[in-house]
Amino acid sequence: MTSEDRYTVISADCHAGADLLDYKPYLARRHHDDFDAWAATYVNPYEDLLADTADRNWNSARRLAELEADGIVAEVVFPNTIPPFFPKASLMAQPPTAAEYEMRWAGLQAHNRWLADFCADAPGRRAGVAQILLNDVDAAVGEIRRVRAAGLTGGILLPGVPPGSTVPELYSAVYDPIWAVCDELDVPVNHHGGSASPPLGDEPAARAVFMVETTWFSHRALWHLVFGGAFRRHPGLKLVLTEQGSGWIPGVLEMLDYYHGRLVAASATAESKFGAGLAESMGRGPSEVWRDNCFVGASFMRPHEVPLRERIGLDKIMWGSDYPHDEGTTPFSREGLRIAYAGLPREEVAAMVGGNAARVYGFDLALLDAVAAKHGPLVAEIAQPLTAVPPEATSPAFAKGGSVRVW
Repeated sequence: MTSEDRYTVISADCHAGADLLDYKPYLARRHHDDFDAWAATYVNPYEDLLADTADRNWNSARRLAELEADGIVAEVVFPNTIPPFFPKASLMAQPPTAAEYEMRWAGLQAHNRWLADFCADAPGRRAGVAQILLNDVDAAVGEIRRVRAAGLTGGILLPGVPPGSTVPELYSAVYDPIWAVCDELDVPVNHHGGSASPPLGDEPAARAVFMVETTWFSHRALWHLVFGGAFRRHPGLKLVLTEQGSGWIPGVLEMLDYYHGRLVAASATAESKFGAGLAESMGRGPSEVWRDNCFVGASFMRPHEVPLRERIGLDKIMWGSDYPHDEGTTPFSREGLRIAYAGLPREEVAAMVGGNAARVYGFDLALLDAVAAKHGPLVAEIAQPLTAVPPEATSPAFAKGGSVRVW
């Protein structure tokens, strides 16, 4: 949406979390001694969480000021810092073993409680994404109901399930109670890039392989839930795929439609022997499910992806700045919007930078339009093509070249 001459920008991909010791009050008292012992020896592996700028994750006033200066008036808040009893960021962690589960679950619930307070500190400006684990489906369902009642409107973060995990694959019907409660309460199911990769080690080659493969592993949630029939059984379910790019979507949907057609063909095909029962169990085809149920958190959408916007769905795309990450567009989000969206119709830009996110996550646009009237980027400014990339910009949004790939 827009105010009279400014865009109302909602970042559909930001990250936050408490400073390590500040999680303690949000833990059940029975875990305090264990937390003290864990925190006393924990060494944070992330440079950005040790730097002077780390408080961007939890300093509410600083965060609001920096986002407003960047033209952003509201945000969807994914996790970032280390929750209690985790070895690293929960977004990247493998599913816990049975022995790890109790303490990890306590840590994520502490984060969810902290996040509710953090969002309440800026009413209407933050949609917090709650975390769950898949080891205990009943516990996850209970937490989804609790966080919704506590005011977290960003939905849930669906953990990744790398091959060989300790929990079933995402197509498994065992997760139906989770999909059911999310459908019932209109809770978006978010799946964030980087959260489904298998462990690869720490060699230089392993890090390179992670960068090449990580988006593909995250995309798997789409076809797992489609072929698993989650959307047939729960037609109101909303799936959001965030920080995984967006240019891959049309090609992957064509590929999924091809396999779907071959698997459920009335006449014999080479693939039909693998498709027994699939038509009944999954319902609609992949492109139809995408049209009716799915969205993309298109963090720093790049110029080569923009011409695909109608094939992706103009009502599906939600731009994100990825604040406060180095790969994000802050403090050059206006330039990031210009390099992607200059020259597009105003109503299209308004939908992608804020209107779609407001609809998916329930933001009050009347409230946000009033804030954007002061802080939002000028419509005329975003309409001007970007002729020079800011020298200090580190985001892939400004990388030269770029071509559409399948994943």
